[in-house]
Amino acid sequence: MKKAMIFDLDGTLSDSIHSIKYCADQALATVGFGPFDVEQYYYFIGDGAANLIKRALLAGGDEKQDPADGKNCTTDGNTPKHFEVAYQAYREIFKDYCMYQVKPYDGIVELLAALKELGIKLAVLSNKPHAETIRVVEDLFGKDCFDEIQGQMEGVAIKPNPEGGVRILEKFGIAPEDTLYLGDTGTDMLTGKALGAFTIGALWGFRKRDELEEHGADVIIGHPLEVLNYIG
Repeated sequence: MKKAMIFDLDGTLSDSIHSIKYCADQALATVGFGPFDVEQYYYFIGDGAANLIKRALLAGGDEKQDPADGKNCTTDGNTPKHFEVAYQAYREIFKDYCMYQVKPYDGIVELLAALKELGIKLAVLSNKPHAETIRVVEDLFGKDCFDEIQGQMEGVAIKPNPEGGVRILEKFGIAPEDTLYLGDTGTDMLTGKALGAFTIGALWGFRKRDELEEHGADVIIGHPLEVLNYIG
């Protein structure tokens, strides 16, 4: 029987697309870009707040910054000129509105209760900023539901690097092969595979089946309670 389960947050535990869109649209407006529709945000998100803003600005036609011009510019020249201002605006807005219209997906609360009843250790691993990750998880599920919560923080590589998952399992004292990993994006599938966990793709989230398959999902499910089929 599996001993631990690691969950992605946005698009897996929480339906948070409207929160992300609301905050990003406001931030992008400060530099003259956006708004974007929900379908576009499904593909802007998944790799941290900085990449969210970069992708939105580039989609809006912002010019790319010369790599020699700024410390936050990527070496391949894919950083938009208005990134720094828009990113800082997003971080400030998101602190106040990270719970805007956020709710758990149907079946998640029941799944968590069943897993806790089985004595399985529960963790969240997200590329959302750490403070907001904790707030969202605790507001939705309470302070005692998860044994570990890991968001984006300085000094820890974001997904798909498995570093955050490694840290979680070291704290639990549980091996990757005794772990399930549930997420809704290709980034999550790569993270789970790199960690060595059994990786489950969630169809109720932000991406489609083909992305999950292409990135190595061990199984793909359409409802959270189907996770229980893979515990034993």
